[in-house]
Amino acid sequence: MLSFFRRGAMAKIMLGILFLALVAIVITGFGTGGMGGLGGLAGGRLGADAVASVDGEPITTDHVTDVMKRQLERIQQQRPDIDMAALIRRGELEDVTDQLIGITAGNAFAEKLGIVATKRMIDAEIVKIPQFQGVSGQFDQNVFRAALMQQHMTEAELRDSFRTALLQRQLMLPAVGSPFVPQAFANQYSALLLETRAGTVGAVPTKAMGPGPAPSEGDIAGWYRQNIARYTVPERRVIRYAVIGAETVAAQTKPSDAEIQAAYARNPAYAASETRTLSQVVLPSETAARAFARKVASGTPFAQAAQQAGYAASDIAIGDKNQADFARLSSPEVAAAVFKAARGATVGPLRSGLGWHVVKVENVKTVPAKPLAAVRGEIESALEKQKIAAALNALAGRVDNEASSGATFADIVGKENLKAVETPPITANGQAPGGPAGWTAPSDLAPLLHGAFQMDANDQPVVAPIVPNQRYALVSIGQVVAAAAPPLARIHDQVKTDLMAWRASLRARATAQAIVAKINGGMPASQAFAQAGVALPPLKPLTAVRRDLGKAAPDVQPELQALFALSRGKARLIDAGEARGWFIVTLDSMTPGDVGKESAMVQQVRSQFGQLISDEYQQQFTNAIRVGVKVKRNDKALAKLRTDLLNGTAQ
Repeated sequence: MLSFFRRGAMAKIMLGILFLALVAIVITGFGTGGMGGLGGLAGGRLGADAVASVDGEPITTDHVTDVMKRQLERIQQQRPDIDMAALIRRGELEDVTDQLIGITAGNAFAEKLGIVATKRMIDAEIVKIPQFQGVSGQFDQNVFRAALMQQHMTEAELRDSFRTALLQRQLMLPAVGSPFVPQAFANQYSALLLETRAGTVGAVPTKAMGPGPAPSEGDIAGWYRQNIARYTVPERRVIRYAVIGAETVAAQTKPSDAEIQAAYARNPAYAASETRTLSQVVLPSETAARAFARKVASGTPFAQAAQQAGYAASDIAIGDKNQADFARLSSPEVAAAVFKAARGATVGPLRSGLGWHVVKVENVKTVPAKPLAAVRGEIESALEKQKIAAALNALAGRVDNEASSGATFADIVGKENLKAVETPPITANGQAPGGPAGWTAPSDLAPLLHGAFQMDANDQPVVAPIVPNQRYALVSIGQVVAAAAPPLARIHDQVKTDLMAWRASLRARATAQAIVAKINGGMPASQAFAQAGVALPPLKPLTAVRRDLGKAAPDVQPELQALFALSRGKARLIDAGEARGWFIVTLDSMTPGDVGKESAMVQQVRSQFGQLISDEYQQQFTNAIRVGVKVKRNDKALAKLRTDLLNGTAQ
């Protein structure tokens, strides 16, 4: 609703100077397998070149690189097509650097004010993270260390992240936490959004002007010379290519019986398998585990004993696991003992890195082996796909080597028994102006066009992908036809038609301008159109509510925007293109919006303006903090980092 406000700033992905974003970054990093935000949030690893410093605290290239890579990983979860170059082009590197400068300046400012984040405050935040909790639902030191190792992060780096988050919370919350938007302001803006406007739209089509007098041959020749670019056919090329696909190597990719037998034997999915339904408790000491096991052995049901020990049903239920799965949850030794036990048996205590396990085998499920006859078809299909991929890559590599060694297109096609295709002269978009009637570019050609138009006419043939890792083509240029306009004699009738249409469009514009002048002079739109001197389509009513402008179809957007830009009784001309003509929009009435019937929308407007004000407070407060610290930027180091990131050489 307020998307037109601060569109540039709001469109960027904010890296999180506010404390909520900082805390979310840290927690989300452990939940998704990768830290997606500002990492350590401070200066970075020592010894690296600094892109900036704040009161002598460096912001290193290593740290900015880490942030950029994590930012890219996070964005690619939603937009896999985005790469580092795209982030650089839209200014993300500069934004990241500015954000880190702001955060570091905020930390320095907080320290000057005596604001602190104590160890106890940081501990309280860490223990809240679910990824650091053990099977009991409480903070577990072993789980905590394992999670840090998985993220390649030290405890000091994590604590530094939370220290920054807590400092930012104490700094920013008073400044941005209570934006106030007066109710009267929200009412006024909402009424503007609810305003209804009504008017008319009329058309002055080019075709309504008639053909007009026929142009002379001199006029046609002059128009052709003045508009030579309009008739110029772009460069065309004859492209020769030979496809290397599955059909090319099909004869060599049929799996043998021996290969099928070997694949069947080595695939555990076809072998007999066993899963067990397990319940377990993990206790911190052997004494406690033995006491628990004795209680179960004396007749207390496992679930009841676990409940008495403080475990909920969800804490002890492991579910159906095979031996490998359970080994990953405990240890290979614990899993081996559990899978040797009989159904209903209680095993343990057994020790792993997590503690002392007592496990009950609730159920045992066995799945018999699948006979070869039942799975032969799927094995054969999978092997054939593998062999096709291998044969394709081998053939494509061999053809590429031959081309690199100087072999001609014809030589390679003949040697490798490929099928050559030659196009008529075509443009870079696959069109063949002046070519065979009805010719269309084959689907295999489309992915090759861009590369083919980058080659020189005398270049050696190259191997290019059609579908990466699945389909290739050997490509060569047969002929290059330079861009040129056809002779006037060949396109005389087309040039004459175009000139007459252009003259008709000029007459349409003059007619439309005269109508607008009359309406703006006070004449009713219907009368002004009636006096146009040519037969025009009837006027159409045009009504809209301001808040619905963005929802309208693209072809009526110009008319609606004109309707809301006019004064009552005035008209505006809209160019619909040379072929179509002109539209004239007239505003007849304006009806103010009734906010009394849209209380929910008023509150939404108030909330959105509140967020805008909060963002502005935050930005201004951050700018004020930066004035009070000494910031130095190293533009040379930043330029080198930009190049390294684009080239993929940044570490």
